Amino acid sequence: MVRQLLGNAGGAFSIHKFHGDLRSQGVPVATDTLHGYLANLEDAFLVATVPIASESERRRMANPRKAFRIDAGLIPVSDRSGRTNLGHALETTVALELLRRGAEIAYVRTAENLEVDFLARSTDGREQLIQVCADLDSPETREREVRALLAAADDYRRAERHVVALATEAVRGLPAEVRLHSAAAWLLET
Repeated sequence: MVRQLLGNAGGAFSIHKFHGDLRSQGVPVATDTLHGYLANLEDAFLVATVPIASESERRRMANPRKAFRIDAGLIPVSDRSGRTNLGHALETTVALELLRRGAEIAYVRTAENLEVDFLARSTDGREQLIQVCADLDSPETREREVRALLAAADDYRRAERHVVALATEAVRGLPAEVRLHSAAAWLLET
């Protein structure tokens, strides 16, 4: 469970799908047991899971959760791709920082099936839509990240729109309503 849960930092994880995988391998286990194991991993501060943003409890329960390691430095341990995955590590770091700041976080899936990494609701009632990207140099990447943010903004009109990236010096052409932050500066904000 741990390997599948942590194999893709920030990736979707579904107990129902995992249960089906185990059953197909002949492993007899109840879904309640798997939910208990996941709760134990969260209680032990090994992982943090993030639900989909929805007012519907049923939708939150039915959709996969994004799973993040509590220690981004351990991402290479179970990543079999051999890539550096700076984007996954940065997304994990931002998720953990949002939780440290006391925000309630979820991810957003739009009607167009675009994903925004985080909808963060602060204790003061402020909402933020946050996209995390290691590299915004590619026009296709910029367009994809901004398109998802603007689509989600239709559903979350009060939310500020942010992009957090490793390097921001050469980035041009973002809409005025989207604030760009270098990861270092964003992490140091109070």
